[in-house]
Amino acid sequence: MPVPASLEKRAAESDAAKGNGQPPAAQPLSNDDAAVVARLRDARTRVKEEMGKVVVGQDEIIDFLLVGLLCRGHVLLHGVPGLGKTLMGRTLARTLDMEFRRIQFTPDLMPSDITGTDVMKEDQTTGRHTMEFMPGPVFTNFLLADEINRTPPKTQAALLQAMQEQEVSVGRQTYSLKPPFYVVATQNPIEMEGTYPLPEAQVDRFMFSLKVKYPTIDEEVRIIKGTTSTLTGAANTVLKSDEVVRLQELVRGVPIADSVVRFAARLAAASRPGETAAIDGAHKYIAYGASPRASQFLVLGAKARSILAGKYHVDFADIKVLAKPVFRHRLVLNFHARADGVDTETIIERLLKAVPQEG
Repeated sequence: MPVPASLEKRAAESDAAKGNGQPPAAQPLSNDDAAVVARLRDARTRVKEEMGKVVVGQDEIIDFLLVGLLCRGHVLLHGVPGLGKTLMGRTLARTLDMEFRRIQFTPDLMPSDITGTDVMKEDQTTGRHTMEFMPGPVFTNFLLADEINRTPPKTQAALLQAMQEQEVSVGRQTYSLKPPFYVVATQNPIEMEGTYPLPEAQVDRFMFSLKVKYPTIDEEVRIIKGTTSTLTGAANTVLKSDEVVRLQELVRGVPIADSVVRFAARLAAASRPGETAAIDGAHKYIAYGASPRASQFLVLGAKARSILAGKYHVDFADIKVLAKPVFRHRLVLNFHARADGVDTETIIERLLKAVPQEG
């Protein structure tokens, strides 16, 4: 799926404008742009159809996973065991022709088990010894970090550089990761004994925090039939990994109105007590609000969501839909919230009601 030159030009001008501190100039979409948006919308439909052969339900989660991938973000999945989180990640990687690797995080996992390490190698001819780097499982396209909170912070931190910079430093050498690079981490909300909460610095690296829910009765019936018979589905490839990289470049070129960008910025700012005017029923419960990375992800995610839906522009509704998965893990609540039984979902809903679209 080649990206039209017009969209490539818009993306380049957007990056140049960003470097100069100036907003990119809005440009009308060409016929080529409309065609690629239509093809991307069709590709999304085909990806979901192929995943539907293996994964039952979870349409909203799949949509958010696609948005995160197109934005070069990473996703944190919360859900009890047995909901198909690993199966979902593996199937999505297959439909997009991405190399898939899974790491089961355990208390004895070491950083080198993720990044790789230098090993001594002997030349059989000369007998000389040399050091050779053996890449770890992080050198892949699609990394599933299963139960990431079951390993100590030192090992959790091994993913920080990879997630942010798409590179890994071992000793004095730095190794680049081949794009696309996508991390989907899972956390089990039960059995919290023996777990290590993710540091705020690492949580903030995740674009979305998604809650994987139980299937409906009808969906569970389909799951049972599909997993207890001799007929098993298999997903086919829809896009190549290099096409995914091209589409990631396309997302940044999607035009967005200044008013929508300002709404995203005001929504993030409204979550910060002491920085903005008090919001009734919200600031009382917030210890720390969302970082500027939240508003960046709101805008990027809205761009990806709009073109996946076949739209040629970003609107306020796109920002509002993304507010919960973007803010859910970034708001740190205080003891008042715990005492009153208020959770982040409630706080985000109050922020959405309190912040006007125009302002």
